[in-house]
Amino acid sequence: MSLYIETHGHGPVPLVMLHGWAMHGGVFAPLVEALQHQCTLYVVDLPGHGRSRDCGLPLEPTAIARAVAERVPPAVWLGWSMGGLVALAAAREATVSTRGLAMLCATPKFVRSEDWPQGSDGALVRQLATDLETDYHATLERFLALEAMGSADPRAELRHLRELVFAYGEPDLRVLQEGIALLENTDWRDMLATLCLPNAWIAGRRDRLVHPDAMRWSAARAQGDFHEIAHAGHAPFLGHVDGVVDALLPLLETVG
Repeated sequence: MSLYIETHGHGPVPLVMLHGWAMHGGVFAPLVEALQHQCTLYVVDLPGHGRSRDCGLPLEPTAIARAVAERVPPAVWLGWSMGGLVALAAAREATVSTRGLAMLCATPKFVRSEDWPQGSDGALVRQLATDLETDYHATLERFLALEAMGSADPRAELRHLRELVFAYGEPDLRVLQEGIALLENTDWRDMLATLCLPNAWIAGRRDRLVHPDAMRWSAARAQGDFHEIAHAGHAPFLGHVDGVVDALLPLLETVG
């Protein structure tokens, strides 16, 4: 089975959209609706997720970027959370024609270290990996709760994420484990200084998974634009879609 990519809109700017861990492209529905006149949107279900659940492609950012690039025109690539690693892979891959980069609650390095105090707690990532082996559904539930934390209405956002996560079947356990390994081990901070394309970094001020300071640092390193959406958590496109659109428009106008 091939990678599932759904096309929406009829705007002049091609925009690839890449979701986060355990989700699928359907999570972007509010943002797709808001951007369909400015963009032609290519909404990807990552391997092992959603309607790409049976896709044989590994959950490896460069391989995914190449596979997507074969089916879309030169585009702005938007990555949310783990999807940001695929967007970064597209930006650094010479065979992928990338016109711009939008990082939404995403960074080149997820886990905290001595030289990266802005990162997330590595123990959290390791615990997710361990818990997946023993209680798959409860682990996803805890992660969804972390995503919803900090939003203006965390209970409503959590309910929505619960409805979405299994909308097209359960994510593949092996791929979820691969995703956790990606989050734990990837460090692409060095590439930001040589990033030669327009880029925007959009943070939620109340995000409990990706700290806005990590995104602010990344934007400065990449000479990009940094935007922080007040009252938003890790999934700002669910409750603050207008803020996300306002942050994206300067980038879209630059490449349009």
